[in-house]
Amino acid sequence: MQDLTPERFELDPIEVAPVEVIRGLQLHRLKWSLRHAYENVPHYRQAFDAAGVKPEDLRSLDDLRHFPFTAKADLRANYPFGMLAVPQAQLARIHASSGTTGKPTVVGYTKRDLATWAQMVGRCIRASGGRPGMKLHNAYGYGLFTGGLGYHDGATDFGLTVIPVSGGMTERQVQLIAEFEPDIITVTPSYLLAILDEFRRQGRDPRKTSLKVAILGAEPWTDAMRGEIEAAFGIHAVDTYGLSEVIGPGVANECVETKDGPHIWEDHFYPEVVNSDTGEPVAEGEPGELVFTSLTKEAMPIIRYRTRDLTRLMPGTARSMRRMARVTGRSDDMMIVRGVNVFPTQIEEQILKVMGLAPHYQIVLTRSGRMDEMEVMVEAADPEEGSALRARAQAELGHHIKSVIGVTARVTVLDPGGVARSEGKAKRVVDKRGQG
Repeated sequence: MQDLTPERFELDPIEVAPVEVIRGLQLHRLKWSLRHAYENVPHYRQAFDAAGVKPEDLRSLDDLRHFPFTAKADLRANYPFGMLAVPQAQLARIHASSGTTGKPTVVGYTKRDLATWAQMVGRCIRASGGRPGMKLHNAYGYGLFTGGLGYHDGATDFGLTVIPVSGGMTERQVQLIAEFEPDIITVTPSYLLAILDEFRRQGRDPRKTSLKVAILGAEPWTDAMRGEIEAAFGIHAVDTYGLSEVIGPGVANECVETKDGPHIWEDHFYPEVVNSDTGEPVAEGEPGELVFTSLTKEAMPIIRYRTRDLTRLMPGTARSMRRMARVTGRSDDMMIVRGVNVFPTQIEEQILKVMGLAPHYQIVLTRSGRMDEMEVMVEAADPEEGSALRARAQAELGHHIKSVIGVTARVTVLDPGGVARSEGKAKRVVDKRGQG
């Protein structure tokens, strides 16, 4: 793989500034953000008053722990525009979630917000090894989802040529990669695996593409999956992180030279990690739930937003800003199976250990009487693989799940293509325990 490490002079000075300089900037901007939210968003005024705090009570970064959290339920309760801190006439764009589990969460942006967003996405691209003049194949979904337009604007602002493919039409994705010769692809990791399957179905060698980097995000993935993707395509695969409530993609990104967890762009987003049960901050390096406060957003400041993503904070390496460990799952995606906490990524890690299995899977939870049952549906990597080899892989995966995770699972090995594909985020868990 090509060395794509950026030169130090290419970086924004704040990326490599002394930590005390970053903390000073954060405190200054945090005071502004709290005041902006309190004065312009009725929800925050009521929440702060109920908690007995005022913006001027923040004298140090540690004082933020005294301010109330924001949850997704708060955003839905104020649907559609109750969380805005500016008049609607000042909005340049509106994004929203799908709303498949309730009212969608709506996010607004001023022109300055969009400029900041584009700069942060450009910083992510540079950290991933991108350079002005490269071509970027954007397979994130366009529309109200922030991924497609977020990376589109950021790549354009950074000086890339954007190929706005969006998700879906997998055969055409492969055709365009072969014919348009992009350097970078932005896509969910599960969909990149579907694209890989299509390369092989068409008899094309994925290692002979022009691609140099895959910027992968929007769902949890593992280092084992990184290895699978890098070996298959002969490219760098880096982790990117963002969420629409905070801004969209562009909150944090791995550096291609280290690939040791996404660096959070702390000049715009202040991170905390808290105990999911108590809400109390945990020590740096300890696992917990990620919480973000925006430092520069105009249209929709967000104060102590509980992301439900589980991770830990670590010191900076390639940049001065802190890193977040790879998200292991979400506190609300966690499965409790016979008293054992299980995350889909744990199952994925065991699948990737077994020769003869493809990295596509779905977990189905059912209940027989009072007992939870878990079925893991996976695919054989080779359609010609015989029943004996499939039985061996099935038994091996069941053994790994039981011995490493501590739960008994029924494993079903399907033909290639047997697990439903997604053109965006993969639906990893189907929970039927509450049915019937």
